[in-house]
Amino acid sequence: MKMTGAQALIESLRCEGVEIIFGYPGGVLLPVYDALYDVTDIRHILVRHEQGAAHMADGYARASGKVGVCLATSGPGATNLVTGIATAYMDSVPMVAITGQVSTFAIGKDAFQEADITGITLPITKHNYLVTDPADLPRVMKEAFHIARTGRPGPVLVDIPKDVSAGHLDFAYPEKVQLRGYRPTRTGHPRMIERAAEMINAAERPVFYGGGGVISAEAHDELLALAERADLPVTMTLMGKGGFPEEHELCLGMPGMHGTAYANYALHEADVIIAVGTRIDDRVTGKLDMFAPNAKFIHIDIDPAEIGKNVPVALPIVGDVKHVLGALLKRVAEAKHPEWRATVAQWKRKYPLRWKDGAGLKPQYVIHEIHRATKGEAIITTEVGQNQMWAAQYYPCQRPRQFLSSGGLGTMGYGFPAAIGAQFACPDRVVWDIAGDGSIQMNIQEMATAVVNKLPVKIAVLNNGYLGMVRQWQTLFYHGRLSYTDIAVGTPDFVKLAEAYGAVGLRVTEEAEVRPAIKQAMAVKDRPCLIDFVVARDENVMPMVPAGGTIAEMLLD
Repeated sequence: MKMTGAQALIESLRCEGVEIIFGYPGGVLLPVYDALYDVTDIRHILVRHEQGAAHMADGYARASGKVGVCLATSGPGATNLVTGIATAYMDSVPMVAITGQVSTFAIGKDAFQEADITGITLPITKHNYLVTDPADLPRVMKEAFHIARTGRPGPVLVDIPKDVSAGHLDFAYPEKVQLRGYRPTRTGHPRMIERAAEMINAAERPVFYGGGGVISAEAHDELLALAERADLPVTMTLMGKGGFPEEHELCLGMPGMHGTAYANYALHEADVIIAVGTRIDDRVTGKLDMFAPNAKFIHIDIDPAEIGKNVPVALPIVGDVKHVLGALLKRVAEAKHPEWRATVAQWKRKYPLRWKDGAGLKPQYVIHEIHRATKGEAIITTEVGQNQMWAAQYYPCQRPRQFLSSGGLGTMGYGFPAAIGAQFACPDRVVWDIAGDGSIQMNIQEMATAVVNKLPVKIAVLNNGYLGMVRQWQTLFYHGRLSYTDIAVGTPDFVKLAEAYGAVGLRVTEEAEVRPAIKQAMAVKDRPCLIDFVVARDENVMPMVPAGGTIAEMLLD
């Protein structure tokens, strides 16, 4: 079929099964947006800022398991995507970011709204392309989606100059991808799997330590079966939340800086740790040479670059997590570890997650009540900071793709647009964004996107008048010198702000008001609802392992 480059782009998206794209138009994208004018089977969502488009595509991908797609114009439009692309890259989220570019004859000449977006995003994309010939578009798009969704998922950027989108080609979409040098290892080495089974069978104090790779690989069923068969206590990272049911007796909760004390103690005392789909990052390990000093590590990951990067590994297995856990399940013997389980149970009783009653509304109570009202079935997105950690601690998740949070990059402003993306992906699900009064302001303009599209997203703003996590660190480690973290003066009236956009705004200042407000928010079906929870100002997230510290230095209260 003879068509323009813009039409070929749309047809390529159609061939990939894309149903929705998040974008913002601009001059060099005029051919693309003109082609979109007649499209009815691919929905375009007009965002209010390109960073919002990237986070929406990210939230859509995490909630659905599909590749998220965002679209932005050249120059500032493209650079506004960068934070969202980096967020997706750090958390291994499949995304295709499409950017417009100045015409090929103007590239490198400092043309109006020119930016070298392929150069800028080289370190934060799995791969990127600058398309210079319209005839290459079908192949490039096929490769982009293949790279984004296979192996360790991640974002791919496709930069399309205006004369390429306006040019013509004979369209034929490739049936297969031929990429020399890109063949992710899916099947783990049989001998390594056999040796891993032997180590697990011989372990006396084993711990399964899983990350986001368990969810990406859809390996949650295999993990549950393996844990129950081998009697493995399971701790899942922030990115792995929901990959193992958190109300299961074997679940230890989240490890690390603000993880449960019993997860951290279990890792510290383990003799074998099965680390799966995790990069074993510094927020979990603390001081590396004191992390899990008694344990031998079995590290399973589809990305060989992660294995042995941070801790010495006794047994590496490169492969798809679902396949490897499935193969392990056939070889691991049924086991019981009564003494180890009794020790873990004692830690759970002695160091439960809890908060102290006192002056002011407690943020932990707010999240506990959201969990109760939603019966633990909501999709939860978070901003970054105290709100994020409290949500991770007090909203137990029973299934994957239920908890969406910026883990690796720690992006403030992520949660609200991600919630919008998740609501588009799962229109019949309840979606809550747990936010702070600082982070919610970073992408509050997307309230307009939610209102226009009649999305019933709920936003719980834990409003303490501070940049809370930074304030906590300043209080604990900088002698209480609160340098530029008090934002109470100048923070808007969130109720009026929500209403100005056409959303519902509510305010809660006392514990007795929490349940009625959540119930009222849950009843809103045709627009977003923001609840301004005015919480205790000086509440800290506990437990806490100081940065670079060890388990022995964990602050419990």
